[in-house]
Amino acid sequence: MNDPLTIRRLYGRRQGHPLRAQQAALVEETLPALSVPDQGPLDAEMLFGRDMPLAIEIGFGKGEHMGWQAANAPEMGFIGCEPFLDGMVGALMQVRDRNLSNVRLHLGDALEVLERLPDATLDRAWLLHPDPWPKARHAKRRFMNPGPIGLLARKMKPGGEFRFGTDHPVYVRWAMMVMAGVPQFEWLVEGPKDFLVRPDDWPETRYEAKARAKGHEVWYMKYRRTDANS
Repeated sequence: MNDPLTIRRLYGRRQGHPLRAQQAALVEETLPALSVPDQGPLDAEMLFGRDMPLAIEIGFGKGEHMGWQAANAPEMGFIGCEPFLDGMVGALMQVRDRNLSNVRLHLGDALEVLERLPDATLDRAWLLHPDPWPKARHAKRRFMNPGPIGLLARKMKPGGEFRFGTDHPVYVRWAMMVMAGVPQFEWLVEGPKDFLVRPDDWPETRYEAKARAKGHEVWYMKYRRTDANS
């Protein structure tokens, strides 16, 4: 399997349609104060000015899920990583509209943030509806590969929870294969409802809604970080 940790190129457009004036103002005036520092080690004290549990969302789309989670867990600090400016605008709107003080944002690759966090730092992590890169020759571009998932495992606390969601059958099969090879994660499943029914604390994103509208099945995978050695 190819290891995307060796890849430092973000594929796709960084920006879609031109930003409207209000959106551009959010990026220029609000994003700098919420941005993860460009260099140096990261921890809750540096990001939020105090010790607190930490969570990360890897590619947050328009930020609806992260905004909901942050609003419902004000005692936890949320790090959102998204390489596309349109998505970052959505997250900034969530922060503004929900009056959130527990969110920090990174306009770029989540690996750049994960590598700078101390081991056993994260309590929660999400990877929801990532680009599936369905062609075999593009599989190396997926976050769901042994290198990135191994890195995430090192950064998560034992007992922490990692959630993965997708509507793509190729990606879900690939993800299950990858996760089965990572002893640091235990799949939290007893029956089909555990991965076919969206939990109450897993709000629907616009990408999931689009998938449902197309008649796609959606899978909701939950994993617990075990005490296995890194």
